[in-house]
Amino acid sequence: MTMPGSENSITIMFHYIYVLQSLKLLNKVYIGFTNNLQKRLKEHNRSLNFSTKPYMPWQMIFCEAYKNEKDARRREKYLKTNQGARLLKHMLKEYFYEQKMR
Repeated sequence: MTMPGSENSITIMFHYIYVLQSLKLLNKVYIGFTNNLQKRLKEHNRSLNFSTKPYMPWQMIFCEAYKNEKDARRREKYLKTNQGARLLKHMLKEYFYEQKMR
């Protein structure tokens, strides 16, 4: 049996793109990149990010994992375009519809 942290353990490193939704303004979303989702969400909710500070608290509503950093960064850049934003709205259509009904 291999214990985490032992010399025989396997660490798989992923790079993530993530989408946050402001709980203050539900129509405000933020798209970002990280290799540690939990740490990054905590940073956003501790006012450590200038661009997200006014809209906190945040909740994560979507993420994708990539083995290759360049693939993740390319995806993040795409989702920040108008076409990418439309795709994201389509992918999360039911989620956003439920938000409007509340």
